[in-house]
Amino acid sequence: MTMTNPTLPTAAAGLTEATSVAMAEAIQSVEIQTSLAENPIPTAYALAGTGDAPILLIHGFDSSQLEFRRLWPLLAQSHQTWAVDLLGFGFSDRAQCPQLSPAAIKQHLYAFWQQMIRRPMVLVGASMGGAAAIDFALTYPDAVASLVLIDSAGFAAGPAMGNLMVPPLDSLATGFLRSAWVRRSISKSAYFDKAFVTPDAELCAALHLECPRWKEALIAFTKSGGYNFLDDKIAQITQPTLVIWGKQDRILGTRDAGRFQQALPHSHLVWIDACGHVPHLEKPQDTAEAIQTFLARLCPTRA
Repeated sequence: MTMTNPTLPTAAAGLTEATSVAMAEAIQSVEIQTSLAENPIPTAYALAGTGDAPILLIHGFDSSQLEFRRLWPLLAQSHQTWAVDLLGFGFSDRAQCPQLSPAAIKQHLYAFWQQMIRRPMVLVGASMGGAAAIDFALTYPDAVASLVLIDSAGFAAGPAMGNLMVPPLDSLATGFLRSAWVRRSISKSAYFDKAFVTPDAELCAALHLECPRWKEALIAFTKSGGYNFLDDKIAQITQPTLVIWGKQDRILGTRDAGRFQQALPHSHLVWIDACGHVPHLEKPQDTAEAIQTFLARLCPTRA
């Protein structure tokens, strides 16, 4: 592939799969003004599709919006579909806000919504992104029409590296996580079908590591404690919520799927069979159909 996108590292030229290339070409940066920093924060996002009910996709821990490369175009066939890199992650700027925490991530995401979307949205979060979506919806309910949680964190504890994030262990811990062997092992655990762990998939999962201050941001977020404070707040969610879960999830297991269904007062659970922790990558068509069906039931004339 020949591609030059100033928002992405030059290694993006090595992407080969059609959905990866298409999303990489679509990613752009916008300066988001917040009270977190004196200067606007360059924020990476992608946008496709049109419609009255905007969808916003938010990724998981140590990831980027590229994890939605297979789901994003399917949803964009019928909805205005956004994907964004959370503060401190993906291809968004890491230098402007050194005190990275869930509170800072939420404030930055709200500023992005205010400046770019400005309408109640369907907020879709995968893994840690699900916890971020829950936290956002609790604080800014008027911005969220409905939620979709894909193999979501929230009940489960966050990354168990907080106690290691002191020098020199912090550099050793992030160096371990940066290892190609470690990342390949995590990817193989995330998929039910290991054939999905292709060179293109590995490049998508590691491309953001080439961005400046990756290590520093990861350390700062992990030291903040992550989203380990949500357990007793989840039942306060009032928005209609779709819970999507891979039946063979080996990262979070499957117990929390039922816990979300029981805790959320207006929820519906959809299981994706022969699927691991990442239904949006392993079974994107099934995931898109589940979301479309959910939205059609909420608003039959628009979905």
